[in-house]
Amino acid sequence: MAPQSDIQRIAEDDEKVSMSLPDAKSSGWDANALKGNPHGRTDKAERVREMFTAIAHAYDINNRVHSFWLDQSWRRKAVRLANPVHADTVLDVACGTGDLAQAFVSAGAGKVIGLDYTPAMLDYARSKASRIGGRIAEIQYVDGDAQSLPYPDQSFDIVSIAFGIRNVADPLKAIQEFRRVLRPGGRLVILEFAQPPSAFVRFFHNLYTNHIMPWTATILARDGSGAYRYLPRSVETFLDPKQLSAQLISVGFSKVIQHELTMGTCVISIGQVAL
Repeated sequence: MAPQSDIQRIAEDDEKVSMSLPDAKSSGWDANALKGNPHGRTDKAERVREMFTAIAHAYDINNRVHSFWLDQSWRRKAVRLANPVHADTVLDVACGTGDLAQAFVSAGAGKVIGLDYTPAMLDYARSKASRIGGRIAEIQYVDGDAQSLPYPDQSFDIVSIAFGIRNVADPLKAIQEFRRVLRPGGRLVILEFAQPPSAFVRFFHNLYTNHIMPWTATILARDGSGAYRYLPRSVETFLDPKQLSAQLISVGFSKVIQHELTMGTCVISIGQVAL
């Protein structure tokens, strides 16, 4: 169980920032939009942005509750595998409310930039960073698109993206951009959900993600966008870890290492750029 102070803190941040946000639309991921493969929709980017605008106020608390407070440990593991040093410059793409960017700062990375496609998520990230203070408050948060990063070639030592690559309209185009902005010796860190390889684990995992979590998360977020119906569908229809690894190799990463977490419910992929 999380300390009561953590829950109160998240709720207080939610209330402060949500008061400044416009009312979100509620037409996002309806049943018709999820009949086929959501990754093939031409309006995927707009629906994803609308979805995250709708759930930004409850994003952190839903992450904690529905991962059983494991989501932060997954991020810390991803940071450890990236092995940041003080001289490293990090770009955290699809940074959301800033948890992974903050984890890089806490691990001793140098300059950290968080980039996201949804302004409402960035509002929460800035609010959290300001409240925490110290080096966390120095994180720069930027509104931007993973498919067209606003940075020159070879600008970063580490590029990361947690639970975001499947939300990009064209994941391959984004991966090409990640490769472009990484320096020789740089690392790409992708943390993403996956289907557990064990049929036994997969049965209970799918029972939870398809039938329990969408209902409870929707209530907690007071969500009308369909975000938590989209989540399991987007995982089921996305690249599996082997296919993702193949894409990294195809755009020029010289080596890819993958680590399963929590019985394969999510996977960390580390792509390395040759020196």
